[in-house]
Amino acid sequence: MSDTAFQLIALAIYFAAMIAIGFWASRKNNNLDDYVLGGRGLTPGVAALSAGASDMSAWLLMGIPGIMYMVGLSEAWIIIGLTIGAWLNWKLVAPRLRTYTEVSRNSVTVPAFFGNRLRDKTHILRIVAAIIILVFFTFYASSGMVAGGKFFQSSFGGDYLTGMLLVTGITVLYTLFGGFLGASYTDTVQGLLIFAALISMPIIAFFYVGSWDDFYTTVTAQNPQALSLFAGTTALGIISAASWGLGYFGQPHVIVRFMALRSPKDAPIARRIGISWMILSMVGAMSVGLIGLAYFTRHPEATLTDTTSAESVFLDLAQILLHPLVAGFILAAVLAAIMSTLSSQLVVCSSALAEDLYKVVSHRTLSSKVSLRLGQAGVLAVSLVAALLAMNPESSVLELVSFAWAGFGAAFGPIVLLSLYWRKLTAWGAIAGLIAASVTVFVWGNTEALYSAMYEIVPGFIINLVVAVVVSLVTYKANSVEAAEINEEFDRAVALTR
Repeated sequence: MSDTAFQLIALAIYFAAMIAIGFWASRKNNNLDDYVLGGRGLTPGVAALSAGASDMSAWLLMGIPGIMYMVGLSEAWIIIGLTIGAWLNWKLVAPRLRTYTEVSRNSVTVPAFFGNRLRDKTHILRIVAAIIILVFFTFYASSGMVAGGKFFQSSFGGDYLTGMLLVTGITVLYTLFGGFLGASYTDTVQGLLIFAALISMPIIAFFYVGSWDDFYTTVTAQNPQALSLFAGTTALGIISAASWGLGYFGQPHVIVRFMALRSPKDAPIARRIGISWMILSMVGAMSVGLIGLAYFTRHPEATLTDTTSAESVFLDLAQILLHPLVAGFILAAVLAAIMSTLSSQLVVCSSALAEDLYKVVSHRTLSSKVSLRLGQAGVLAVSLVAALLAMNPESSVLELVSFAWAGFGAAFGPIVLLSLYWRKLTAWGAIAGLIAASVTVFVWGNTEALYSAMYEIVPGFIINLVVAVVVSLVTYKANSVEAAEINEEFDRAVALTR
């Protein structure tokens, strides 16, 4: 049996398992609330692993190893910032958001929470938030599809478009039926697969490099600055890279896991599981890139498929060093990273279309069955648009993720934090902040002189925070009925979180 046949068998087993979980989860979806939030019944382990897997996406197994291979440890400031940001997100946001979204009229989406929490009777805030989700998640979902195409191109020498459509099609299939629960449970399995691959692959590759001295000598000869955390960096550059951590507060596909926890008391356990998984996985991903540099330097007969960005280094090492069946399951870990993120994004987009746009704009009360079908239609619609954007195989996975991450972090992050911790935030303050941040990210992120100096999330986050606070102070009415309701609800959420 050929190597390719072994690898395809492993991938077929993986695909079948994901589809089976999706169909199993579909039996638990009775209405749109079940489809987009799973009945608020996630255990700490499922919430933590599914949040981690949906968060990391393909850049964990392709982007990080690639940038480590090409540049070195000076790019690790992104990982450091992300780890700190993720810990703070679980600590500050998770328990209170879980409580507050239920207290505030049982909000099942982030835009619905903003609208209910701030008593926005115009529904403008909810609509603006939903549009932002759809715009940035279309780019984010597209990055996963691009990674899927590159995966098949690198692993099997196949056609980019065929691979992209296959990965997208299977992910859409199990998400379409399984919804949030399907995405969460498949993400959990995928998170464990990713973890196993990232821990085992660098250890195996290291044995083919030799000793630590062999590794150090080879890497530094190829790139003298590869193992330096500060080489070639500036204070502004470190701040820019570490600022990726700010993005966590505003990622809808991550914080929706907080909303779906069984109880706010589950948050500390989930935080420990999630951060442990994240740190070990990140270290594994960085190690793959650096050890891969040593391996391909010492073994010139071996070929790196993607010499431009080195995003194929993980895939190439697995195929060269492992039995083809084992390599197939390792390769499935890359698909797991791609598909876990993509499925979660599709569910959030579905809820934005069905729950936050259609129902709000149409003012129609829909039956449970019609609402569920509407959510599924949203999955298909967003998938189609993202797939059209992913037709270009030259798109960089890390660049697409970077832009979408900044968009969500800058637009939603400050509003989430202010909603949870500041009583005087108003609907108009939130609307102004969301719009100001989104415009800033789009302009800054598409102006080379600006984004080369500072990651667009920083100015977007700061501008959002300042605008939201200033406009809220101007529009806040302390003696209004809405202010009294908000204060009572705020106190109740704080008390129930303790």
